[in-house]
Amino acid sequence: MSAERGKENNVFGQFERYSKDQERLKWKGNFNQYVDMVIENPSISRTSQQTAYNAVTSRPDFFTTGSNALFGAEKATDRFLDILHAGAEGLELGKRIILLVGPPGSGKSTLVNGTKRGIEEYTRTDEGAMYAIEDCPMQEEPLHLIPKGLRPGLEEHNINIEGNLCPHCEAKYGGDDMDSEKLKNVPIKRISLSEQDRIGIGTFKPSDPKSQDITELVGSVDLSKLGEFGTASDPRAYRFDGELNVANRGVMEFVEMLKSDERFLYTLLDLSQDRVIKAPRFPNISADEVILAHTNLTEYMSYVQNPKNEALRDRMVVIPVPYTLRISDERKIHEKLIGQSELVKKSKIHINPHTLETAATFSVLSRLGPSKKYSKMQKLKIYDGQETDGLTQRDIKELQDENSNEGMSGISPRYIIDSLSTALIKQDRACLTPVDTIRALRDNLDYHPHTRDMKKEDKDALIADLSTVKEAFDDAAKKEIQSAFVYSYEETAKSLCSNYLNNVEAFCTKTKILDAITDEEFAPDEQLMRSIEEQIGVSDNGKKEFRSELLMRMATTYRKGGTFNYTSHPRLKEAIEKKLFADLKDMVKLTTSSKVPDEDQKERIKGVERTLVEERGYCPHCANELIRYVGTLLSRS
Repeated sequence: MSAERGKENNVFGQFERYSKDQERLKWKGNFNQYVDMVIENPSISRTSQQTAYNAVTSRPDFFTTGSNALFGAEKATDRFLDILHAGAEGLELGKRIILLVGPPGSGKSTLVNGTKRGIEEYTRTDEGAMYAIEDCPMQEEPLHLIPKGLRPGLEEHNINIEGNLCPHCEAKYGGDDMDSEKLKNVPIKRISLSEQDRIGIGTFKPSDPKSQDITELVGSVDLSKLGEFGTASDPRAYRFDGELNVANRGVMEFVEMLKSDERFLYTLLDLSQDRVIKAPRFPNISADEVILAHTNLTEYMSYVQNPKNEALRDRMVVIPVPYTLRISDERKIHEKLIGQSELVKKSKIHINPHTLETAATFSVLSRLGPSKKYSKMQKLKIYDGQETDGLTQRDIKELQDENSNEGMSGISPRYIIDSLSTALIKQDRACLTPVDTIRALRDNLDYHPHTRDMKKEDKDALIADLSTVKEAFDDAAKKEIQSAFVYSYEETAKSLCSNYLNNVEAFCTKTKILDAITDEEFAPDEQLMRSIEEQIGVSDNGKKEFRSELLMRMATTYRKGGTFNYTSHPRLKEAIEKKLFADLKDMVKLTTSSKVPDEDQKERIKGVERTLVEERGYCPHCANELIRYVGTLLSRS
């Protein structure tokens, strides 16, 4: 009965498919069969760079969706792909240590982990099938069995062989007694790279230099077999269990590389430069692996300023991985991280639609440097594409060049998520609002490891950024409530805009406006136009220029077959909204701030709540709280 239920739920069906998949991955054969497969399909024999590049380009959205997603890191991922591509094509750039440099929480580990997971998945596919000598502790490429003198003959089949047998396989299959028949029958098996199983993916984390041994990287002598084989250089008395041995034909991750002891770093130099692992008192071990290392900016700057590190530095290719400077991307990061919470997964708590945007605004503000022309909030909107009217790409590039290290410091996404997590746990209700978020971000400054030991001036700057964020939220909250009070808000705004633009066109062309109903002609309504333009600070002296610019923009849009409305021009949009809101302010203030609202006011409030809940993603609690909050703000003005 249980099995039947399982089939109904597709549990056993999935298990059967999984078992068949496992059987497919357990292929075994001999060297003769493997050579035939390689001649038919030379791509089976790949370098580690080719494997890694194929894995991360196996789908176009590899670094933009799912657990591998790196939002706002396009420059870093594009550079990473370029380096892997160069290595896959056999260029010298592929022989470098890839060093990711950036602040904590910028996505370095996500990029590395995504690459490792991608390789694991890729080598389980038919396209990414990989094979090795069956009993080799370093998952040896079978083609290394072919003596060097015979390798040129395979070039006509587009097969190029680099590297040598590891000492273990050399001792077993490389002797003078190895004839053609024995060679054909060397056992070969299919392998899938796996970090958990320590096949083709290694990871090294530096610790106390006094206790950490180089054998963790390069393997060690098996003392229990030393008496049997007599010498430490005999491969039968050696454990090929170092992380570099494990990572052969795949990826080696070096965590916080520059914190490691110098002797560990020179082992990497030998590997990147000569493609060999040099172990003490042991023959060189041929190895092919992508070295992915990461470190923070402080460690990197300290390292590169030391002249004695020049040799290793010359073997590195550095990829900067800064924090994102776009709030839209930062918000996606927060959505991804907070979405992993069980409370959110099971919909036990509601996230107000402005909560993550508020947190993202604080994050990005903290990362921005000063500008001669713009405030930090203006820069934030420019970088996010919200305010680019009249700006060229050259203007934006010059703005970015004012602070070349922007994104290398500031608030980490981890700080944001830790603060939000604390707020979620403390909640006595099922909703997290922007007000809760601002409070949590402020309170955590004195306790979180990321900020508690900051200099006073740096912490004061973050407090100032939070004040800016609160001001921005207050403005957004007012607009949210005010727009919700307007029935058919879009139609009202479009009607006001159309009326204004008709008057602007008449003013600029020195004509009159025809009333569609009475056929009467009227002069342009200067009072109407000024009431809108004053909302965004257009002076009486500057009105003619502003109106002419609008008319030119309209003409260009219509000429290209487009439509022009109040959303087509950022400043016009702002002016229309502010005018509309100004006309409604007194009514909104009266309704939201009344302690004992009358029936008409109650109905209006219920209407606003319905709009917020049904159309804008609010829950009843945060909708009601927003109305009360805005009422408090308006009562002060």
